Amino acid sequence: MKWLLGHWEDVLTALGEHVAIALTALVIASAVSLVIGVWAAKSDRVQRIALAISGFLYTIPTLAFLALLIPVVGLGKTNAIICMIAFSLMILIRNVSAGIRAVPEEMTDAARGMGMRPIEVLTRVELPLALPVIVAGLRIAAVTVISVTVVAAYVNAGGLGTLIFSGMSNDFAPKIWTGAITACVLAVAVDLSLAQLENLLKARAA
Repeated sequence: MKWLLGHWEDVLTALGEHVAIALTALVIASAVSLVIGVWAAKSDRVQRIALAISGFLYTIPTLAFLALLIPVVGLGKTNAIICMIAFSLMILIRNVSAGIRAVPEEMTDAARGMGMRPIEVLTRVELPLALPVIVAGLRIAAVTVISVTVVAAYVNAGGLGTLIFSGMSNDFAPKIWTGAITACVLAVAVDLSLAQLENLLKARAA
């Protein structure tokens, strides 16, 4: 606690970097996954290909992925963001596709019978009803990204991992505990917030 009180600015800086990496990765991954997920929901072939590729990316060990990106983008935040996007795709694509496919066919038929165009059926019927499943995927992806971003400190991307690894190299427990606990609190806070949003969407859909 004494170290934290004396270095709270360093902790806030690391936390800000951590949030920036995770949030940027999730926003980009969500946009990409929404497009691919909608496409996959309409085509079994696209779904198989999308899940096969994103699943392969998901299985690559984090440190190996970060290392493979060094010759391409070098060290820093870009490296970490690309890695986090890759880890998010499978979860998000799968949930977007599953959510849309779970919409009852009679509802989409009724919408088309009312004269809605395909884009209107998607935006006014399918996506709103699929939102709880999509948010459930976003919840899993967000917690995963926040946790894995800790390792991004190995490629000089910053974040809370900087405190943890710096503390480990100096055998200084307060730094390790501060970085680890802050990362845990951030992950739990995001998880609880998205869980509440998911429950609200489920209640409204019901």
